[in-house]
Order: sequence, then structure tokens, then C-alpha cells
Amino acid sequence: MNPRTLLPRSLKATLAMAALLLPLSQARADEGSGQAGAFSLKLEPGVAFPLTNPQSDRFEVGGSQTLKALWSLNQYLDAGPSATFMVLPSEARGDAGTAWTFGGGLRLKRPHGASDVRLSPWLDADALYVRTGSLNRPGFSVAAGLSVPVGKARMFWVGPFVRYLQIMNGTRAGYDTNDAKVLSIGLSVEVGPGVKREPEAIAAAQVCPAAQVCPAAQVCPAAKETFVCADRDKDGIPDNVDHCPDVSGPMDSWGCPAYKKVVVKRDKLELKEKLYFAWNQAVLQEASFPVLDDVVKALNDNKSFRVQVEGHTSSEGTDDRNQTLSEKRAAAVLDYLVAHGIDKSRLGSKGFASSVPIDTNATAAGRENNRRVEFVVHFTIVDTGSK
Repeated sequence: MNPRTLLPRSLKATLAMAALLLPLSQARADEGSGQAGAFSLKLEPGVAFPLTNPQSDRFEVGGSQTLKALWSLNQYLDAGPSATFMVLPSEARGDAGTAWTFGGGLRLKRPHGASDVRLSPWLDADALYVRTGSLNRPGFSVAAGLSVPVGKARMFWVGPFVRYLQIMNGTRAGYDTNDAKVLSIGLSVEVGPGVKREPEAIAAAQVCPAAQVCPAAQVCPAAKETFVCADRDKDGIPDNVDHCPDVSGPMDSWGCPAYKKVVVKRDKLELKEKLYFAWNQAVLQEASFPVLDDVVKALNDNKSFRVQVEGHTSSEGTDDRNQTLSEKRAAAVLDYLVAHGIDKSRLGSKGFASSVPIDTNATAAGRENNRRVEFVVHFTIVDTGSK
């Protein structure tokens, strides 16, 4: 048989065996790595070197493929069957030396289940039945290797190995009866159940829902730990939910006082009424003062708020004129707030002309809606408290 076709055929055979055994590995995955009965599957493709005569004289460097099925007896010791195919080509003879081995044995390893294990050295030994040509012989193999986990699930372990195989020959007249000795070096790939996360470990990683309203101290059932929910204004609404963490208010307004003309939100101060300016000017009309007074009160109640006053216009007029008008109107509102006690360092202003419409500019009503001033909260400093 052509030696070039032997190894690929053996690879197909071992992969077919792996395909049959892999579902068993997956079915046992819930048992966890290192637990008694956990199953893993190991492939060892390698390069094979004949070490002694007559094999070293007759054959060249070839290849080997070992498949092992392993069941955990405990976290350190595995047991299971193995199968190996080996081919050693011979350019001079035009044929190849082949060997099939079947057997089983034990593996001693560093436990795979511990999350702190990043390197697992291992040793194994197998008693074998060996088929070479038409001969049946006993044999044994011993190996050593090093494996590292791949991925957080730790289902896959890869690493180098060295395996020594000795095929024992009986007494036969006219034949060399020295034992055949072959060394294989390669990279092992093992797939197993991975690390099972214990329910306690999962629970410890959980936290109380962010939106949960809790008293000053509560026990989070999932984590079994006591958390102190920060509540600076003592209104019973934790700061991570409270839109106004510095002033008390009911839950139906997200912890904010019930302002008459302003709704406090996380990202903006929403006005219930429009601000009015003199036509085509940046002069505030008196009708706007009650609205802005509520803005002043909301900012005084919430010292952590920093807002940007944004001016917007409709599309009537030139872009340059609209840009200038929107900037001046935003600045006029900022000046009103400063004049009524708001620190200027907490404020900013910007004009957007007609670039950010909220309604159509094709109708008078739409254009009126687009002429507006908005108060955008840049950021909120929230003290999350301590655990």
C-alpha cells in the first residue's frame, strides 16, 4: 500500500472515532471538569522516530495519531482506552511499516477544574495490543506533556507531548527479535466538559438591580451581602434612580420636587412652557420669567447639575442671521440665570440656528415649535455610596 495514503486514511478513522465519542463528552459536560466520571477526548498527532534496529535502518521518520478517551477517577487521575495508528515510510523498499495499537491505561495530571490552573503537566502509561502487518504483539507506551487552557470556558487544552512506544517481540527463528522502539513528538488537543460555575459563584457576581428602590440598607438576595443604597436627600429613592438626588421629591416625579413649569430629567430640564423673545431679537419677554424662575429653583435644588442652554430657530431668514440670533438668545437666558444666583461655571450656551428642528418648517405652527430654548444637562455627579 502506498505510504502516502496510509496516514490520511488513519486520520479519517481517528476523526470518525472522535465524532462518535464527542457527543458523549458534551452530554457529560454538566458534571464539571475534575469531577469523578467527567469525560474528555484527546487527540495526539505527532512525528514518529524509529529508535532501534531494524526499524531505524529500514524506515524513515513518519507520523502517528493517537486518540484517547478519558474518564476522571478524581481530579488528579484519569483512565480510559486509547488507539494509535503509526506509519513509517521507506523510500528504499517502496513500502511502509505500519502499526495499530489498542489498549488503555491511566493519566496523572494537574487538576483542570481549578480556575487558577494555567498550566497542567501530565504523565500517562498504557498497556497495548499491537498489530504490525500480520503479527499481533503486546506493547506499552508512556508519555509526558504539558497543557494550557484555551478560552474562559476551559473546554479545550493544548500543548506539546512526547510519547515512547515499545513493541515487544517474541522468539522467532531467523528473525530479529529486538523490541521495536518508537518516539513520537507532537501537539495534543483535548476537549472536555470545561469548568462548571457553581451557583454560589454566580450569585456572588450578581448585584441588586440598578432601578430597585431600596431602604437605607438592604440585603441583596442574589449576592447574600448587605448593600447600603446611597440616598443623599433621604426621600427613600436611591441616588442611582433619583433624578434630583440633592432634594427630596416623590417617586412619581423620579425624586424631584413638583415644579410648576419644569420637569427634571436625567439628561435635560424639560420646560412645560415656551420662552418668549421680542420679534427677531434676543430680548426676553416678561412671560418667560416664571419659567426661568423655576429653572433657577431646579438648579439651586440640584447643585450637581451642569447645563448647556441651547438656542434654536426656524428656517426663516439667512443661516448667518439665524446662527447669530440663536447664540444671542441662548446667551440671554444664561445671563438671566446668572443674574438670579446660578454660578456661571455651571452653565454654558450654544446656538444651533435651524440645524436641529423638532417640527416641520413648512407650516407656521411647525416654525413656532422650532423656535425654542433647551436646557441640556451635561453630566450629573452621583455619589454611589459605599457597600
